Amino acid sequence: MDADVIIVGAGPAGIFTALEMLNQGTKQRILMVEKGQPVEKRHCPKAKTGKCMNCRPYCHITTGFSGAGAFSDGKLSLSHEVGGDLPTLIGPTLAQQTIDYTDGIYLSFGADQHVEGAQNTEEVKEIRKRAIQAGLKLVDCPIRHLGTEKAQQIYGAIQKHLLDNGVELLFGWECRDLILDGETCLGVSLARSGETRELRAKNTIIATGRRGADWLECICEEHHIAHQPGTVDIGVRVEVRSEVMERVNNILYESKLIGYPHPFKNKVRTFCQNPGGFVSQENYDNDLAVVNGHSYKELKSNNTNLAILCSHNFSEPFNQPIAYAQKVGELTNMLGSGHILVQRYGDILDGKRTWQQELSRSNLTPTLPDAVAGDITAAMPYRAMVNILGFMQAVDQVVPGFASIETLLYSPELKFYSNRVKMDQTFTTSLTGLFCLGDSSGWTRGLMMASAMGVLMGRRLAAEESN
Repeated sequence: MDADVIIVGAGPAGIFTALEMLNQGTKQRILMVEKGQPVEKRHCPKAKTGKCMNCRPYCHITTGFSGAGAFSDGKLSLSHEVGGDLPTLIGPTLAQQTIDYTDGIYLSFGADQHVEGAQNTEEVKEIRKRAIQAGLKLVDCPIRHLGTEKAQQIYGAIQKHLLDNGVELLFGWECRDLILDGETCLGVSLARSGETRELRAKNTIIATGRRGADWLECICEEHHIAHQPGTVDIGVRVEVRSEVMERVNNILYESKLIGYPHPFKNKVRTFCQNPGGFVSQENYDNDLAVVNGHSYKELKSNNTNLAILCSHNFSEPFNQPIAYAQKVGELTNMLGSGHILVQRYGDILDGKRTWQQELSRSNLTPTLPDAVAGDITAAMPYRAMVNILGFMQAVDQVVPGFASIETLLYSPELKFYSNRVKMDQTFTTSLTGLFCLGDSSGWTRGLMMASAMGVLMGRRLAAEESN
């Protein structure tokens, strides 16, 4: 065999699997395969060009060591109530214990000691009271904010630690398929610039992140790996002046609000709030441009941005939620000529598109300068749009001014983690020797929960070695 353990994808789930195996004193040979580049070679040219260059063969913001984590806002949610459905699989107590342990690992590599949203009890009670009055639920989750630039340093230190301790990292190789013998996974087949390669191991771990969720869904279908359709999130990135969000930013840093607005009563939530942050663009392999948000430790804008996501579930006769979300994104990209679309909230209510000159006259300057002013309602599904508008009106009762005329909505914001691989509490799948972790597995959403899932996987593999 080429290794004892092959990990496909060097995002948080894969990284922390290897880290915990080392922490447990493993002697197993660990080989990580990553489609992108090491942390130090990941550079987005937009910093110099001022516009997205649609890099090939992949976007450096989403691909490479640490996945999207290295270029994200770098927020670690320290509560098991946030970050996906892993607690329903392993239990909330173990989930919280693992989060606390994993947080300690981040601290050991240089994460900021300060925790946002852990104090101000009376102020939090007042915000929760207003949320209740608006028909919303407030999840006041403590946040450890790494910051986009600090996250790159931390993951760079982790990368060095893995290399120094014998973990082999293969960069620039794309996993094309699994190698199977009946119901047993023997390894993976890889490709790079016309070259192919097969790697075999006792245990294979797929941890390809949200970016690899659709690929993993196809692999599950092709090889009859037990899975089921999950939830897909379709929404927008909202941007306001920071003065509007100042109180919530100071007290909670990130206000996680959940609602079920009339008339459809789908779950709608806020996600990834970035005080003083910047709206950003990410590109997927199929030329799909999606919107996201970054927040730096030092560099600050005058605005705050956050996502509003509407959850969609499909079962029959249609059971491909990821494909559905991609079509929504493609239509929006078409209207924006390949760029992110942006529209003012007031223009949506008035039934008109937004024009570029209207943005220049606003108190609110967009932090994504190459976003194209237009009409996102021409592409957004009616159900999702109604849910988002109803939710924004409710949030406005908690944060007055949130749903103002000049509030900006960027589209599309899509989260691809719909496919859910069926597994037990030890992450055993329907194929012997195959494990699926992180956001691509459908069980986690975000840095901390994916990292915690990796820790538990690492412990299992180390325990099997000692036995």
